[in-house]
Amino acid sequence: MVRFVTSLLALSLSATVLASSNTITCSTSKQCPQDKPCCSQYGECGTGGYCLGGCDAQSSFSVDSCAPMPICENKSYTWDNLDNTVLNTKYLGNASAADWTYSGFPKTQDGNLLMTMPKNSVGSLFANNHYIWYGKVSGKIKSSRGKGVVTAFILLSDVKDEIDYEWVGADLTAVQTNYYWQGVLDWHNSANASVTNEDTFKDWHTYEIDWQPDQTQWIIDGVVKRTLKKSDTWNATANRFQYPQTPARLQMSLWPAGQKGNAQGTIDWAGGEIDWNSQDIQEKGYYYATVGKVDVTCYDPPKEAKKTGNNAYVYTSDTAMEADVAITGNSTVLGSLAATGLNMTYGAHSGSSTATGSDSVPTNMGGTGGMASNGTNTGSTGTSSGSSSGSGSGSGSASGASSTGFSQGTSATKGNSAPAQVERVLQGSFFAVLVAVVALVTL
Repeated sequence: MVRFVTSLLALSLSATVLASSNTITCSTSKQCPQDKPCCSQYGECGTGGYCLGGCDAQSSFSVDSCAPMPICENKSYTWDNLDNTVLNTKYLGNASAADWTYSGFPKTQDGNLLMTMPKNSVGSLFANNHYIWYGKVSGKIKSSRGKGVVTAFILLSDVKDEIDYEWVGADLTAVQTNYYWQGVLDWHNSANASVTNEDTFKDWHTYEIDWQPDQTQWIIDGVVKRTLKKSDTWNATANRFQYPQTPARLQMSLWPAGQKGNAQGTIDWAGGEIDWNSQDIQEKGYYYATVGKVDVTCYDPPKEAKKTGNNAYVYTSDTAMEADVAITGNSTVLGSLAATGLNMTYGAHSGSSTATGSDSVPTNMGGTGGMASNGTNTGSTGTSSGSSSGSGSGSGSASGASSTGFSQGTSATKGNSAPAQVERVLQGSFFAVLVAVVALVTL
């Protein structure tokens, strides 16, 4: 028995190493191969979901490897249920059928969205499926709390233009504002903004990003806290404006920046190592951030924008500047999770649209895939679940395995709690069970 279990353990270790070795990474200096042409926002190559939101045209096999990006839509979002959301493993690009894609452990309570982070998980990530090419986004938010815990409300383009609010749970008196251009790290772009009553966890505040072609403003409770002028981002050496200027998705997330094993600089920025036995973990089973009404207002595209339709944005060059974006009538929907921007209809009539491997749907690695989480090793399987003991109308825990079936455009669940995405099952579940069995047998 011991020999049998030990053999299984060795096999699982080999499979884990093999899965890791099969991962193809990508960057602007190392594009994806043609058979896995799409570079995800976490810097890995694949098909299907890798070619949708977050697909980096500069790091992919070609700029048309990524699927066209659904055009902006003026809309207000409330959270009586999660019917307008879909698990990222079930999304093929039909933004008309599902407004939001998520991974992790969301639920609704008292008409609000709770992004939760159970013990030892990578938290929750919500992404709007309609891209914004200049506009205003507004969110009524209560941040999470605790050292190592980070809440984010950001605009992030697929080529890593970013405008954000980030709340570090160790400091509830202020929120950090940042911007980046094409992923270039410049910490001088960050500035703190204070809030009234000095408690971002207990008190509701309305946070807005007003993104225009010539300036961006961060506005809290109707008061302009910061203004960035495009003219101030001129890089004379490169002869360009390093200003966010490409279509972006609104993303909201809760993630463990202070997870043990992360880069020490990330842990220090997050206020220290996360406490997985904190008050919130003990009382509710998870850390959480609360989101109320969210509004999206679309602005007109640049006057010089090339326009041949009104359905999707596409990149026309890997330079990925404002002038390299066109508005087209192209479809945004993939035929299957084996399809790519190079062959949008591939697998549409095969009778199966489910993922067959880890290179069809990107794994949530914590954070948003933007600057704060780049290079972060979460050290977590993301498979932990937590039960809710808090009061409110939201019922049930945020735990549960995701369905293996596929239904494009339908919500992942009807009601208050969404099924959690079970990530890295081989490493997190099967391997852990084998270790437990070995320990039991050898006692």
